[in-house]
Amino acid sequence: MQQFTEHQVDGVVVVAAVGAIDMLTAPQLQEAISAAVDRHPAGLVVDLTEVDFLGSAGMQVLMATQKHLDGGTRFAVVADGPATSRPLKITGVTDYVQLFSTLDVALQNFAA
Repeated sequence: MQQFTEHQVDGVVVVAAVGAIDMLTAPQLQEAISAAVDRHPAGLVVDLTEVDFLGSAGMQVLMATQKHLDGGTRFAVVADGPATSRPLKITGVTDYVQLFSTLDVALQNFAA
Protein backbone atom coordinates (compact mmCIF):
# COMPACT_ATOMS: atom_id res chain seq x y z
CA MET A 1 0.00 0.00 0.00
CA GLN A 2 1.27 3.43 -0.92
CA GLN A 3 1.83 5.64 2.10
CA PHE A 4 1.43 9.00 0.33
CA THR A 5 -1.19 9.66 -2.32
CA GLU A 6 -2.26 12.77 -4.13
CA HIS A 7 -5.49 13.96 -5.68
CA GLN A 8 -7.03 17.28 -6.67
CA VAL A 9 -10.27 18.90 -5.59
CA ASP A 10 -11.21 22.12 -7.41
CA GLY A 11 -7.61 23.22 -7.96
CA VAL A 12 -6.48 22.28 -4.47
CA VAL A 13 -3.90 19.50 -4.29
CA VAL A 14 -4.47 17.07 -1.42
CA VAL A 15 -1.50 14.97 -0.28
CA ALA A 16 -2.85 12.23 1.99
CA ALA A 17 -0.66 10.20 4.32
CA VAL A 18 -1.30 6.83 5.95
CA GLY A 19 0.47 5.21 8.91
CA ALA A 20 3.45 6.70 10.72
CA ILE A 21 5.36 9.81 9.71
CA ASP A 22 8.74 9.56 11.36
CA MET A 23 12.37 10.14 10.41
CA LEU A 24 12.23 7.22 7.96
CA THR A 25 9.09 8.29 6.11
CA ALA A 26 9.30 12.10 6.41
CA PRO A 27 11.58 12.37 3.34
CA GLN A 28 8.92 10.58 1.28
CA LEU A 29 6.32 13.04 2.54
CA GLN A 30 8.64 15.90 1.58
CA GLU A 31 9.01 14.44 -1.93
CA ALA A 32 5.23 14.12 -2.34
CA ILE A 33 4.70 17.70 -1.16
CA SER A 34 7.52 19.06 -3.32
CA ALA A 35 6.10 17.37 -6.42
CA ALA A 36 2.73 19.00 -5.71
CA VAL A 37 4.25 22.44 -5.00
CA ASP A 38 6.24 22.35 -8.25
CA ARG A 39 2.95 22.56 -10.14
CA HIS A 40 2.04 25.83 -8.33
CA PRO A 41 -1.47 24.87 -7.17
CA ALA A 42 -3.83 27.47 -5.75
CA GLY A 43 -3.95 25.45 -2.54
CA LEU A 44 -2.18 22.53 -0.87
CA VAL A 45 -3.66 20.40 1.89
CA VAL A 46 -1.74 17.69 3.73
CA ASP A 47 -4.31 15.22 5.04
CA LEU A 48 -3.11 13.39 8.16
CA THR A 49 -6.49 11.82 8.96
CA GLU A 50 -5.12 8.28 8.50
CA VAL A 51 -1.81 8.95 10.30
CA ASP A 52 -1.34 7.10 13.59
CA PHE A 53 2.02 8.63 14.53
CA LEU A 54 3.43 12.06 13.70
CA GLY A 55 7.03 12.52 14.76
CA SER A 56 9.15 15.64 14.88
CA ALA A 57 10.58 14.91 11.43
CA GLY A 58 7.07 15.03 9.97
CA MET A 59 6.32 18.28 11.75
CA GLN A 60 9.56 19.75 10.38
CA VAL A 61 8.38 18.88 6.85
CA LEU A 62 5.13 20.77 7.47
CA MET A 63 6.98 23.82 8.83
CA ALA A 64 9.47 23.77 5.94
CA THR A 65 6.57 23.60 3.48
CA GLN A 66 4.91 26.62 5.08
CA LYS A 67 8.19 28.58 4.88
CA HIS A 68 8.85 27.51 1.29
CA LEU A 69 5.47 28.47 -0.12
CA ASP A 70 5.08 31.99 -1.33
CA GLY A 71 1.84 33.86 -0.88
CA GLY A 72 0.50 32.34 -4.10
CA THR A 73 -0.31 28.94 -2.63
CA ARG A 74 -2.51 28.49 0.42
CA PHE A 75 -1.42 25.69 2.75
CA ALA A 76 -3.27 23.76 5.42
CA VAL A 77 -3.08 20.52 7.37
CA VAL A 78 -5.97 18.22 8.23
CA ALA A 79 -5.46 16.42 11.52
CA ASP A 80 -7.81 15.36 14.26
CA GLY A 81 -6.96 13.32 17.32
CA PRO A 82 -4.22 12.65 19.82
CA ALA A 83 -1.72 11.18 17.32
CA THR A 84 -1.67 14.19 15.00
CA SER A 85 -3.45 17.37 16.03
CA ARG A 86 -2.28 17.19 19.63
CA PRO A 87 1.47 17.18 18.86
CA LEU A 88 0.94 19.94 16.27
CA LYS A 89 -0.76 22.10 18.90
CA ILE A 90 1.67 21.29 21.73
CA THR A 91 4.73 22.10 19.62
CA GLY A 92 3.26 25.34 18.31
CA VAL A 93 3.14 24.28 14.66
CA THR A 94 -0.48 25.44 14.53
CA ASP A 95 0.74 29.00 15.19
CA TYR A 96 2.20 28.93 11.67
CA VAL A 97 0.19 26.32 9.77
CA GLN A 98 -3.60 26.33 9.36
CA LEU A 99 -5.12 23.23 10.99
CA PHE A 100 -8.54 21.78 10.18
CA SER A 101 -10.32 18.80 11.69
CA THR A 102 -11.64 17.42 8.38
CA LEU A 103 -10.75 17.64 4.70
CA ASP A 104 -14.22 18.98 3.91
CA VAL A 105 -13.78 21.90 6.31
CA ALA A 106 -10.33 22.68 4.89
CA LEU A 107 -11.63 22.66 1.32
CA GLN A 108 -14.60 24.85 2.27
CA ASN A 109 -12.18 27.32 3.85
CA PHE A 110 -10.09 27.43 0.66
CA ALA A 111 -13.20 28.00 -1.46
CA ALA A 112 -14.36 30.92 0.69
